[in-house]
Amino acid sequence: MRLLLIWLINAAALFAVPYLMHSVSMSSGWTALLAAAVLGLVNALIRPLLVLLTLPVTFVSLGLFILIINGFLFWLVAQVVDGFHVASFWSAVGGAILYSIISWALSTLLLSKSDGNP
Repeated sequence: MRLLLIWLINAAALFAVPYLMHSVSMSSGWTALLAAAVLGLVNALIRPLLVLLTLPVTFVSLGLFILIINGFLFWLVAQVVDGFHVASFWSAVGGAILYSIISWALSTLLLSKSDGNP
């Protein structure tokens, strides 16, 4: 049940990004659900490998290169999912940052109460 709630939170965050950034567009709510699922799979399978391979660059940049990796994965998902469009790579970096902030805020508001934590 918790996994389904996290998926819905991420889909809602992804659906909100085009309203805050005009360079990102989403055709429907179903597209947001599909893109959230694909983004979750990409973050679970490809992101750890990319982080490991770019560890020296990430270390030298004091972790800021992770933002580039997140933007690249956001852009990659937009290329794969029909109806989800990102205008440029830098729009993808901004969209990934915005997506992360919205997803974190929604998770904080909705999941902390269901866990029973004060």
